[in-house]
Formats: sequence, C-alpha cells, structure tokens
Amino acid sequence: MSTASPHEVTRLLLDWRRGNHAALDQLMPLVYHELHQQARRYLRRERPDHTLQPTALVHEAYLQLVDQTQVNWENRAHFFGAAAQAMRRILVDSARAHQAEKRGAGQENLPLDEAIGVADKRSTELIALDDALKTLATMDAQQCRVVELRYFGGLSIEETAEVLSISPATVKREWNSAKVWLHHEIKKG
Repeated sequence: MSTASPHEVTRLLLDWRRGNHAALDQLMPLVYHELHQQARRYLRRERPDHTLQPTALVHEAYLQLVDQTQVNWENRAHFFGAAAQAMRRILVDSARAHQAEKRGAGQENLPLDEAIGVADKRSTELIALDDALKTLATMDAQQCRVVELRYFGGLSIEETAEVLSISPATVKREWNSAKVWLHHEIKKG
C-alpha cells in the first residue's frame, strides 16, 4: 500500500504531463492500491457472475489513462476522477455487452414469455444510471461531474471541490440535488 502524500502524486502527475516518462513509472506503484480499491468498490455493485476482476478493471482503466496525450493533469484528485470515468465506461460497456448477449445478440428471437427475466438486474441498473447521467450532463454538466467524482471516483467533498474549482458547499448542494434528480429519473425509466 502506498504511503505517498497527495502532493507527491500531484508532483509526479505534473512531471509526467511535462514529458518525464520516468515519473509515470514512479506514479503507478503509488496510485495502484487506491485504484484497486476503487475497482473493488465498483465491482461489489455489479452482478455476481461479472467476468472482470478488480485487477483487470484497474489495468484497462490505466491503459486508457496513460494513452491520453492531451490531458493536463492538475492534481491527484483530477487523476482519480479521470480513472473513475474510465472505469465507469468500461463497466457500462461490459453491462451493455452482457445484456446484448443475454438477449441473444444475433441469435434467433425467443417468444416473449420465454425471454422474461433474461436481463440481469444489476447490469440494467448500471445502464439506467449511465443513461440518467448522460441526460443530467445535458441539463447540468457540473452536477454530472459531481456525481461521477463522488459516486464513481470515491472522492471526498473537498477533493471534488478541488477538481471542479468550486466550494465544498456547492459540491454538497449539487450532490444532494443530483441524487434526488437521478433517483427520480431512474424510477421513472
């Protein structure tokens, strides 16, 4: 487990952004444990037969993060927020593929009475949340980012405020408002 300070992680991210590739090699051991914990939290909410394991989810997200050449990492919280978004996309893509497979993607259609109950509840919930977040993003991008950082990223109110350059009070207000709206939107759908 890493004992690096948030300042050390931020320094390495800034060095990496400036083109120091050795900083990336130093960064990964410092952030791996936290990324792995984040992945485990996500996968606990997934269906029990999920094929992704936390280590694989971390590696897939990490590959997406290091492949981004135009990102200007601001600090540790910004990095973990981006990691949260990458993990969310991977899990949603996996859930959509799982549902398509369960529906027989490309196979012969079943009569309705045989097909009832085929979709997995947790995959459906994750897709519903993702769809609701996409709608929220068009209405209030800041609330959507607050949800992504708090729910998917596991960031604190203070870290979320730092990433978004807003006050902690605004984060609390946006977080509470978004939760109410998402709950209503998901129930409606």
